[in-house]
Amino acid sequence: MAVSMADITRLRKMCGAGMMDCKNALNEAEGDFDKALEIIRKKGQAVAAKRSDRDASEGCVLAKANGGFAAIIALKCETDFVAKNADFVALTGDILDKAMEAKAADLEAVNVLPLGSGTIAENVTDRSGITGEKMELDGYSFVEGAATVAYIHPGNKLATIVAFNQADVDAQVAKDVAMQIAAMNPVVIDESCVPAEVLEREKTIAADKAREEGKPENMIERIATGRIGKFYKEVCLLNQDYVKDPKLTIKQFLVNADKDLQVVAFKRFNLNAE
Repeated sequence: MAVSMADITRLRKMCGAGMMDCKNALNEAEGDFDKALEIIRKKGQAVAAKRSDRDASEGCVLAKANGGFAAIIALKCETDFVAKNADFVALTGDILDKAMEAKAADLEAVNVLPLGSGTIAENVTDRSGITGEKMELDGYSFVEGAATVAYIHPGNKLATIVAFNQADVDAQVAKDVAMQIAAMNPVVIDESCVPAEVLEREKTIAADKAREEGKPENMIERIATGRIGKFYKEVCLLNQDYVKDPKLTIKQFLVNADKDLQVVAFKRFNLNAE
């Protein structure tokens, strides 16, 4: 039987597959939409199984904030060519929207959310069959607070989300904090968030290094303390120099904006190794 353009378009809207994939599936299924969907799905499953040992190191990272909830999602693939494809970026956005709507708790919860004619996990598998590349969801995280902000660095490889304690936080201040996190990669909010075992390890490393450098034993503790200060400046958001004005720390920047303003949570995801 002849497959009409209307049928091809309808199937494409149902599964997101390419025009030729939809046409071929409909021809093979003799116009049966359910069978055509199954054909496309099986193709994706076969590709996913065949390429399971491949490295999905490229992809698209998106973030979004809505009131007191913000989330990041990364859809990974094998090549930058696929990562930049409009349909691939759109699928990442659709997945993020579903995760935001459900306020999904983790990646497992995201995968089973409904999308189109199947689940999100099935849609990712279907897309793998369309592109011929391994694809996988990764990097899902969220923050909650009185207000949130999301920042996506140009290129869709790096994104950050931040939660604040005040609902009326200035939009530019919030964005600047999110961009600071993107640029400087802090690990925790402040010194109190550094685990005791991590701090002790860093103190030991700093003291041992000072001894290796031949520093006098009576100066070791003072030198180690100074190096811990540098460590805090690297890993603690509030201790970092503000990238737009290095005369200020982020703590001072926030106080200048509003003395009661606080960052209560943040997340960062970078697809590229640092």
